[in-house]
Amino acid sequence: MDELFRYLREIVDIPSVTGDEEAVAERVGSDLAAIGLDVEFDEAAPGRPNLIARAGNGPTRLWYCTHLDTVPPFFPSSETETHIVGRGSCDAKGILAAMLFAARRLREDGVAGFGLVFTVGEEVDSAGAIHLDARGPGAPVDGLHLVCGEPTEGIMAAGHKGTLRARIMVRGKAAHSSYPESGDSAIHRLLALIAHLQSLDWGHSEVLGSATLNVGLISGGVAGNVLAPSAEATLYWRLVGEAEPARRRLEEILSADGNLSYEHVGQNDAVFCRTLPGFAVASMSYSTDIPFMPSWGTPLLIGPGSIHDAHTAHEHVLKSDLVDAVGYYQKIAHELL
Repeated sequence: MDELFRYLREIVDIPSVTGDEEAVAERVGSDLAAIGLDVEFDEAAPGRPNLIARAGNGPTRLWYCTHLDTVPPFFPSSETETHIVGRGSCDAKGILAAMLFAARRLREDGVAGFGLVFTVGEEVDSAGAIHLDARGPGAPVDGLHLVCGEPTEGIMAAGHKGTLRARIMVRGKAAHSSYPESGDSAIHRLLALIAHLQSLDWGHSEVLGSATLNVGLISGGVAGNVLAPSAEATLYWRLVGEAEPARRRLEEILSADGNLSYEHVGQNDAVFCRTLPGFAVASMSYSTDIPFMPSWGTPLLIGPGSIHDAHTAHEHVLKSDLVDAVGYYQKIAHELL
């Protein structure tokens, strides 16, 4: 499979940090056309094309999907005896390469009725997926499926958590710290609020486990000996059910305090996926494009690589996992088609 490894290195070496996906989209589009697929560029924004490729002239009943963009910073590929290293090698260009090579083998075997859809913007706001869902995959098809590729270590996901994202701004009153009764610390208020939010039960699922809350960013104050006049925090929930009830609950809590304001950054529901016999099954805590593409079919979620290697300075994927992925992407097509 040296050809697969060479191909992955070539597309890793095309920078595609979110917002700059055009060059890699053009390269991959050319490669999809070369294996006999009908290719369409679908601009989610100027210079940011999603890719849609179809095998055969009949209805498409199975879509393979992953994303073209990567997190920053870009760094080029390298190779060891066992791994391909580089930004996107794991998340998600290794997955894209495995899907493309599986598609080539399916075409060589005369299989039709499948397609590939590669999105922009998954790492930030799923802008490509949202745009694709608005246009839809085409005429309605019975038994439509979407095989989403993310790093699952070859495990088929039973589902993944949803998200709720918010920014909270608290107002206080500055005062000398030796006379705290003269002021009102926004930092103290914010810390108390965060402690309260963390003490609450945000849900539990037999499939996905418990919801979690992360305080990802926090800032405020002017000096160590001054009560803080303002403070803010960015909070990120990983949810195990619908996002809207959690958003309403948060707003109800926050509305009780007139000294703070709240910015709703985004949300998406948890996802429950179809699984197939013969695969190990587990749930995933991260999110994907799946919640933003409901019109593209019943979701399955599987891909090579580990999420623990994605987004890191040592991002890499095992060569053996890539080879396995080419095989199981073909197997899924034969089962679902």
